[in-house]
Amino acid sequence: MYSRELKSICLVFAAASFTLLPMGCKKAPPVTLTATATPPAVYAGEPVTVTATPGSVSTKKNNNVIYSWSGDGVTGNGTTASVATAAQAPGSYTVKAEVKEGKKGKEGLKPGQTADATASYTVKAFEPPTISCSASPSTIKPGDSATVTATGVSPQNRPLTYSYAASAGSVSGTGTTATYSSTGAPTGAVDVTCKVADDKGHTATASTSLNIVAPPPPPQPHAQALCSISFEKDKARPTRVDNEAKACLDEVALDLQKQADAKAVLIGQSDAKEKEKTAKQEKVAAKHKKAKVGYPAAQRAVNAKAYLVDEKGIDASRVSVTTNAEDGKKVEDYLVPAGANFGADVQGTAPVDESAVKVEKRKPLGQKHHHHAAKSETSK
Repeated sequence: MYSRELKSICLVFAAASFTLLPMGCKKAPPVTLTATATPPAVYAGEPVTVTATPGSVSTKKNNNVIYSWSGDGVTGNGTTASVATAAQAPGSYTVKAEVKEGKKGKEGLKPGQTADATASYTVKAFEPPTISCSASPSTIKPGDSATVTATGVSPQNRPLTYSYAASAGSVSGTGTTATYSSTGAPTGAVDVTCKVADDKGHTATASTSLNIVAPPPPPQPHAQALCSISFEKDKARPTRVDNEAKACLDEVALDLQKQADAKAVLIGQSDAKEKEKTAKQEKVAAKHKKAKVGYPAAQRAVNAKAYLVDEKGIDASRVSVTTNAEDGKKVEDYLVPAGANFGADVQGTAPVDESAVKVEKRKPLGQKHHHHAAKSETSK
């Protein structure tokens, strides 16, 4: 009986010992580590955050965990680190994270207390800028200017600078607007090139065009009718320039003074009786060389010119005298601007031979004629 109980106790102890033996020999799993970079792709200058995630870290109170980081531009000493990418060229980069655990000051000395991991990210190349270009107004006259406007866009908002060139003329300005000057440029189409550059050396160009158009020629000038002079009143001196005639000629002189390159044409006229008388005198003169012929129309024009030249100081070369076939005792005055064609504007005139028709001297009315004129006025 006693031996049977002792045997049972030994079996139980042996079984318990067998059960506890495996438990005392089990080892703690080694620490693990993973790392990720966020975001996985950036442009130079944008930040990258790398996160380390450990696994199987001991939960013992006296266990200490430390992290370390290595890589281009990486800084950090915990589970996260930052990467400065401003100085990095486009390409792929790797950051390494390491974790150690153990008693403080003895971290990582035992097997399974150290792990490392890597995380990769990419620095992308900056995209080149784009640009559009326009000119306003797009049609200008020689010597005028236009505003050139350039609109540049950098996808990554890089700083931009602008420059301009033109196939003719010149462009001044370095900002988003510039001034085109057509000075020295011929008429026709002009190409303007707008160029944008970012701080990374990327460039883009665009072009616009404008047209330099010569202004239309000025309208063709024409002869202008001025005042006319009547010679009806003085029956005794039907070709004499009286005070009323002078008033008209003063206006002609003033117009010539205002337009230094203009000329005047005076058209003398005679009535039917005077024309008939001249025709008879010409018949007589054809038989008798010393016979005189009067030309009232030409004489009136010549006398009017003499007033302009002698009294008003107008150069004789600026005043032409002509006649026409119209019926009347008068002189019609015309102003002929530079470039005007008097013959096309006023037709039917004939030039006066000023070597044959001389200026009449102004003489006072004789006593006999004066008495006759007074009598005529009384009888009216």
